[in-house]
Amino acid sequence: GTVVRVGTPVSAGEQLQRVRRWSVSKYKAARQALAERLGRGSRTVDLDLESRLELLRHERQRYEQVGRLARTLAAQLAQFAATQRSLGDAFAELGLRTPPLHVEFSVNADAQKFLSKSGKTLADAIGAFTADMDTLINKTMEDTLVNARQYQAARVEYDAFRVDLEELNLRPRDAGTLARLERAQRDFQDQRDRYQRVRRDLSVKVRLLEHNKVKVLHQQLWLLHGAMAAHSLSCHAHLEQSLQQAMTRLRDQAVDSASFLEES
Repeated sequence: GTVVRVGTPVSAGEQLQRVRRWSVSKYKAARQALAERLGRGSRTVDLDLESRLELLRHERQRYEQVGRLARTLAAQLAQFAATQRSLGDAFAELGLRTPPLHVEFSVNADAQKFLSKSGKTLADAIGAFTADMDTLINKTMEDTLVNARQYQAARVEYDAFRVDLEELNLRPRDAGTLARLERAQRDFQDQRDRYQRVRRDLSVKVRLLEHNKVKVLHQQLWLLHGAMAAHSLSCHAHLEQSLQQAMTRLRDQAVDSASFLEES
Protein backbone atom coordinates (compact mmCIF):
# COMPACT_ATOMS: atom_id res chain seq x y z
CA GLY A 1 0.00 0.00 0.00
CA THR A 2 0.91 3.65 -0.02
CA VAL A 3 3.14 4.83 2.81
CA VAL A 4 2.28 8.28 4.08
CA ARG A 5 4.94 10.09 6.09
CA VAL A 6 3.50 12.43 8.69
CA GLY A 7 5.72 15.04 10.27
CA THR A 8 5.55 18.46 11.81
CA PRO A 9 4.92 20.93 9.00
CA VAL A 10 7.54 23.60 8.55
CA SER A 11 6.22 27.05 7.76
CA ALA A 12 7.71 29.20 5.04
CA GLY A 13 8.92 31.59 7.72
CA GLU A 14 10.78 28.83 9.56
CA GLN A 15 12.35 27.61 6.34
CA LEU A 16 13.47 31.14 5.52
CA GLN A 17 14.93 31.53 9.00
CA ARG A 18 16.88 28.26 8.67
CA VAL A 19 18.29 29.32 5.32
CA ARG A 20 19.23 32.69 6.79
CA ARG A 21 21.05 31.10 9.75
CA TRP A 22 22.83 28.71 7.42
CA SER A 23 23.91 31.54 5.13
CA VAL A 24 25.15 33.62 8.03
CA SER A 25 27.15 30.68 9.41
CA LYS A 26 28.77 30.01 6.03
CA TYR A 27 29.57 33.69 5.57
CA LYS A 28 31.15 33.92 9.01
CA ALA A 29 33.15 30.73 8.40
CA ALA A 30 34.42 31.97 5.02
CA ARG A 31 35.45 35.27 6.61
CA GLN A 32 37.23 33.46 9.45
CA ALA A 33 39.04 31.09 7.06
CA LEU A 34 40.23 34.04 4.95
CA ALA A 35 41.45 35.90 8.04
CA GLU A 36 43.40 32.82 9.14
CA ARG A 37 45.02 32.45 5.71
CA LEU A 38 46.04 36.09 5.83
CA GLY A 39 47.50 35.57 9.30
CA ARG A 40 45.06 37.92 11.00
CA GLY A 41 42.58 35.56 12.61
CA SER A 42 42.96 33.80 15.93
CA ARG A 43 42.18 30.11 15.87
CA THR A 44 41.52 27.40 18.43
CA VAL A 45 44.22 24.72 18.44
CA ASP A 46 44.04 21.25 19.97
CA LEU A 47 47.76 20.49 19.99
CA ASP A 48 47.43 16.78 20.77
CA LEU A 49 44.74 16.08 18.19
CA GLU A 50 46.29 18.18 15.44
CA SER A 51 49.73 16.61 15.94
CA ARG A 52 48.12 13.17 15.63
CA LEU A 53 46.36 14.24 12.43
CA GLU A 54 49.60 15.61 10.99
CA LEU A 55 51.35 12.33 11.77
CA LEU A 56 48.47 10.45 10.14
CA ARG A 57 48.82 12.49 6.93
CA HIS A 58 52.57 11.86 6.77
CA GLU A 59 52.11 8.16 7.49
CA ARG A 60 49.53 7.87 4.75
CA GLN A 61 51.97 9.34 2.23
CA ARG A 62 54.68 6.88 3.28
CA TYR A 63 52.27 3.94 3.16
CA GLU A 64 51.15 5.01 -0.30
CA GLN A 65 54.79 4.91 -1.43
CA VAL A 66 55.23 1.44 0.08
CA GLY A 67 52.06 0.29 -1.70
CA ARG A 68 53.29 1.62 -5.06
CA LEU A 69 56.66 -0.08 -4.67
CA ALA A 70 55.06 -3.36 -3.60
CA ARG A 71 52.70 -3.32 -6.59
CA THR A 72 55.64 -2.67 -8.90
CA LEU A 73 57.57 -5.54 -7.34
CA ALA A 74 54.59 -7.91 -7.66
CA ALA A 75 54.14 -7.00 -11.34
CA GLN A 76 57.85 -7.46 -12.04
CA LEU A 77 57.89 -10.82 -10.25
CA ALA A 78 54.85 -12.00 -12.20
CA GLN A 79 56.53 -11.03 -15.49
CA PHE A 80 59.78 -12.65 -14.36
CA ALA A 81 57.93 -15.84 -13.43
CA ALA A 82 56.23 -15.93 -16.85
CA THR A 83 59.61 -15.58 -18.58
CA GLN A 84 61.08 -18.36 -16.43
CA ARG A 85 58.16 -20.59 -17.33
CA SER A 86 58.74 -20.01 -21.04
CA LEU A 87 62.46 -20.62 -20.63
CA GLY A 88 61.74 -23.87 -18.79
CA ASP A 89 59.49 -25.04 -21.63
CA ALA A 90 62.24 -24.22 -24.16
CA PHE A 91 64.82 -26.18 -22.14
CA ALA A 92 62.48 -29.16 -21.87
CA GLU A 93 61.92 -29.24 -25.63
CA LEU A 94 65.64 -29.04 -26.32
CA GLY A 95 66.26 -31.84 -23.84
CA LEU A 96 63.99 -34.11 -25.85
CA ARG A 97 65.65 -33.12 -29.14
CA THR A 98 69.23 -33.38 -27.86
CA PRO A 99 69.82 -36.77 -26.16
CA PRO A 100 73.52 -36.14 -25.29
CA LEU A 101 72.44 -33.04 -23.31
CA HIS A 102 69.17 -34.41 -21.99
CA VAL A 103 70.28 -34.27 -18.34
CA GLU A 104 71.63 -30.73 -18.58
CA PHE A 105 68.58 -29.36 -20.36
CA SER A 106 66.18 -31.25 -18.07
CA VAL A 107 67.84 -29.96 -14.91
CA ASN A 108 67.56 -26.38 -16.11
CA ALA A 109 64.00 -26.92 -17.33
CA ASP A 110 62.90 -28.24 -13.93
CA ALA A 111 64.73 -25.43 -12.13
CA GLN A 112 63.12 -22.68 -14.21
CA LYS A 113 59.65 -24.17 -13.87
CA PHE A 114 60.02 -24.51 -10.11
CA LEU A 115 61.37 -20.97 -9.77
CA SER A 116 58.50 -19.71 -11.95
CA LYS A 117 55.89 -21.37 -9.77
CA SER A 118 57.49 -20.12 -6.55
CA GLY A 119 57.85 -16.62 -7.98
CA LYS A 120 54.18 -16.54 -8.97
CA THR A 121 53.23 -17.59 -5.42
CA LEU A 122 55.39 -14.80 -4.00
CA ALA A 123 53.86 -12.27 -6.41
CA ASP A 124 50.38 -13.32 -5.24
CA ALA A 125 51.46 -12.92 -1.59
CA ILE A 126 52.74 -9.41 -2.30
CA GLY A 127 49.48 -8.68 -4.10
CA ALA A 128 47.54 -9.69 -0.98
CA PHE A 129 49.77 -7.39 1.07
CA THR A 130 49.12 -4.43 -1.25
CA ALA A 131 45.37 -5.12 -1.20
CA ASP A 132 45.35 -4.87 2.60
CA MET A 133 47.52 -1.73 2.42
CA ASP A 134 45.03 -0.20 -0.03
CA THR A 135 42.19 -0.92 2.39
CA LEU A 136 44.11 0.69 5.24
CA ILE A 137 45.07 3.74 3.16
CA ASN A 138 42.02 4.39 1.01
CA LYS A 139 39.26 3.29 3.37
CA THR A 140 40.33 3.30 7.02
CA MET A 141 42.72 6.26 6.91
CA GLU A 142 40.66 8.19 4.36
CA ASP A 143 37.53 7.79 6.46
CA THR A 144 39.34 9.32 9.42
CA LEU A 145 40.72 12.16 7.28
CA VAL A 146 37.19 12.90 6.01
CA ASN A 147 36.17 13.29 9.65
CA ALA A 148 39.23 15.49 10.15
CA ARG A 149 38.04 17.81 7.38
CA GLN A 150 34.60 17.94 8.99
CA TYR A 151 36.29 18.75 12.30
CA GLN A 152 38.25 21.54 10.65
CA ALA A 153 35.04 23.02 9.20
CA ALA A 154 33.36 22.87 12.62
CA ARG A 155 36.41 24.46 14.22
CA VAL A 156 36.41 27.36 11.74
CA GLU A 157 32.70 28.01 12.35
CA TYR A 158 33.22 27.86 16.09
CA ASP A 159 36.08 30.35 15.91
CA ALA A 160 34.03 32.63 13.66
CA PHE A 161 31.23 32.86 16.24
CA ARG A 162 33.75 33.15 19.07
CA VAL A 163 35.45 36.11 17.40
CA ASP A 164 32.09 37.78 16.79
CA LEU A 165 31.14 37.36 20.44
CA GLU A 166 34.48 38.75 21.61
CA GLU A 167 34.08 41.80 19.37
CA LEU A 168 30.53 42.42 20.60
CA ASN A 169 31.73 42.24 24.19
CA LEU A 170 34.12 45.12 23.49
CA ARG A 171 31.41 47.45 22.20
CA PRO A 172 29.51 49.96 24.36
CA ARG A 173 26.43 48.43 25.93
CA ASP A 174 23.03 49.68 24.79
CA ALA A 175 19.67 48.00 24.20
CA GLY A 176 20.53 46.98 20.64
CA THR A 177 23.99 45.69 21.58
CA LEU A 178 22.63 43.69 24.53
CA ALA A 179 20.06 41.98 22.29
CA ARG A 180 22.73 41.14 19.71
CA LEU A 181 25.06 40.00 22.48
CA GLU A 182 22.44 37.65 23.90
CA ARG A 183 21.78 36.16 20.47
CA ALA A 184 25.51 35.88 19.76
CA GLN A 185 26.01 34.11 23.10
CA ARG A 186 23.37 31.49 22.19
CA ASP A 187 24.84 30.99 18.71
CA PHE A 188 28.33 30.71 20.16
CA GLN A 189 27.20 28.10 22.69
CA ASP A 190 25.56 26.02 19.93
CA GLN A 191 28.73 26.18 17.85
CA ARG A 192 30.93 25.31 20.81
CA ASP A 193 28.79 22.29 21.67
CA ARG A 194 28.98 21.11 18.05
CA TYR A 195 32.74 21.73 17.87
CA GLN A 196 33.43 19.86 21.09
CA ARG A 197 31.27 16.93 19.98
CA VAL A 198 33.03 16.68 16.60
CA ARG A 199 36.45 17.03 18.24
CA ARG A 200 35.66 14.33 20.80
CA ASP A 201 34.39 11.91 18.15
CA LEU A 202 37.42 12.53 15.94
CA SER A 203 39.85 12.05 18.83
CA VAL A 204 38.29 8.66 19.60
CA LYS A 205 38.41 7.69 15.93
CA VAL A 206 42.08 8.66 15.58
CA ARG A 207 43.05 6.58 18.61
CA LEU A 208 41.10 3.58 17.29
CA LEU A 209 42.81 3.99 13.92
CA GLU A 210 46.25 4.03 15.54
CA HIS A 211 45.43 0.81 17.39
CA ASN A 212 43.92 -0.95 14.36
CA LYS A 213 46.75 0.20 12.09
CA VAL A 214 49.36 -1.45 14.32
CA LYS A 215 47.28 -4.61 14.59
CA VAL A 216 46.75 -4.91 10.82
CA LEU A 217 50.33 -4.07 9.85
CA HIS A 218 51.75 -6.39 12.50
CA GLN A 219 49.97 -9.32 10.86
CA GLN A 220 50.50 -8.30 7.24
CA LEU A 221 54.21 -7.51 7.60
CA TRP A 222 54.90 -10.90 9.18
CA LEU A 223 52.90 -12.64 6.45
CA LEU A 224 54.90 -10.78 3.79
CA HIS A 225 58.19 -11.62 5.45
CA GLY A 226 57.13 -15.26 5.75
CA ALA A 227 56.27 -15.39 2.04
CA MET A 228 59.69 -13.92 1.13
CA ALA A 229 61.49 -16.38 3.41
CA ALA A 230 59.51 -19.37 2.12
CA HIS A 231 60.26 -18.38 -1.47
CA SER A 232 64.00 -18.04 -0.85
CA LEU A 233 64.32 -21.21 1.22
CA SER A 234 62.25 -23.38 -1.12
CA CYS A 235 64.17 -22.15 -4.18
CA HIS A 236 67.52 -22.80 -2.50
CA ALA A 237 66.50 -26.26 -1.30
CA HIS A 238 65.09 -27.25 -4.71
CA LEU A 239 68.15 -26.07 -6.64
CA GLU A 240 70.52 -27.80 -4.23
CA GLN A 241 68.61 -31.10 -4.44
CA SER A 242 68.30 -30.78 -8.22
CA LEU A 243 72.04 -30.23 -8.58
CA GLN A 244 72.86 -33.28 -6.43
CA GLN A 245 70.50 -35.46 -8.47
CA ALA A 246 72.01 -34.18 -11.71
CA MET A 247 75.55 -34.91 -10.56
CA THR A 248 74.51 -38.45 -9.62
CA ARG A 249 72.95 -39.00 -13.06
CA LEU A 250 76.05 -37.62 -14.77
CA ARG A 251 78.31 -39.94 -12.76
CA ASP A 252 76.11 -42.88 -13.69
CA GLN A 253 76.34 -41.88 -17.34
CA ALA A 254 80.12 -41.65 -17.07
CA VAL A 255 80.30 -45.14 -15.56
CA ASP A 256 78.06 -46.53 -18.30
CA SER A 257 80.19 -44.86 -20.97
CA ALA A 258 83.41 -46.27 -19.48
CA SER A 259 81.92 -49.75 -19.39
CA PHE A 260 80.93 -49.43 -23.05
CA LEU A 261 84.51 -48.42 -24.03
CA GLU A 262 85.99 -51.25 -21.97
CA GLU A 263 83.74 -53.75 -23.72
CA SER A 264 84.77 -52.34 -27.10
